[in-house]
Amino acid sequence: MFKSLTKKVTAGITAAALGLSITFSAPATAEAISLGDVIGVTVSAVAARQQIKKQIANFNDTETGRSNLLSQFQKEHGVNDDPVLNARLDKIMQELTYAVGKVDSSIYEKPYKYFVSADKTLNAACSLGHVMMVNTGAFDYLATDDEIAAIVGHEMGHGQKNHVAKGNEKNITKAALAQMGVIAAGGGTLANVVGALTLKNSTAHGSKKYETEADNLAWEYMLNTDYNIGACAAVMQRLSELYGGKAQNKFASFLNPSDHPNTDSRRDNYAKKLYEYSGKHASAKDGVITINGKKFTTIAKTTNMSSAERSFFVLGNLAKAYHNGKMAGKAIVHNGSIYIEDQLIMSPSAGDEDVYTLAERLNAIK
Repeated sequence: MFKSLTKKVTAGITAAALGLSITFSAPATAEAISLGDVIGVTVSAVAARQQIKKQIANFNDTETGRSNLLSQFQKEHGVNDDPVLNARLDKIMQELTYAVGKVDSSIYEKPYKYFVSADKTLNAACSLGHVMMVNTGAFDYLATDDEIAAIVGHEMGHGQKNHVAKGNEKNITKAALAQMGVIAAGGGTLANVVGALTLKNSTAHGSKKYETEADNLAWEYMLNTDYNIGACAAVMQRLSELYGGKAQNKFASFLNPSDHPNTDSRRDNYAKKLYEYSGKHASAKDGVITINGKKFTTIAKTTNMSSAERSFFVLGNLAKAYHNGKMAGKAIVHNGSIYIEDQLIMSPSAGDEDVYTLAERLNAIK
């Protein structure tokens, strides 16, 4: 969750410049309020709301507004210029932009503005105007680009459906109206106030419905990439292990407690999708891979991934092989990994069963 901006803004703008006629000094008595006063206040409130809505649209829809919002994000969270991390994010964004474009061509009308932030927490965020950041912490905590692509895909789902504006316009408007008196007195600009409130609300999309929609869109996008589709469930497993899957943790920004479903339910949603994508042949639970009702193997943990997290990558490969009709072929061992035709199934690590034993068992139960 983003910190509220506390820096004072200095550029002045008058109520007249906004086309407002708000008077903030109250009449001495209730009897002193005339019908004209009431109408004047009402008209002023309407005008203020219109100006706030215009500023939100500026950040959301214009190149100038989007660029200004990007600059505010970068100033607030810092920029990591590491060439390796930026190259990785560029590749992820290129592949996901193509994937999103296959189901929603509007992405090309408003390409994403993105950067790697210096923030060390595991988080990514998409604000108004398709302005996105991926924290350095995401690269630190997640073992694969597949998992980073899964959370970026989730944020792009928010962006494509305009969730920040839909979920927060009322909150931003209410908070901005509360500061109109300060603005009218020369204490700042409406653009700066709305920009600060936009930053504050960028990770809260106002509805669990929006979060579920973004999760489902991330799945659709990942299906159109070369990334492992099991990464969607794997990253939720990772988050559950880091922060707890039942109750939300206030330090887990990606798991904003105000509007995100609990992590275990999100993981299970993806696990169900993998099962169905496999034609209901393959599943994974607690690190155990089951194929056609028979145990295939228990996946070993590695130094950077738990058994359960790693099992979803194997399940992703199996689901893709079943979905693409390749399981009729024979499982073979090539360079220490199991393949069926050109589809990788599993690359055993220390602690896993022998690769030839696994290939033989897979052929017997698939």
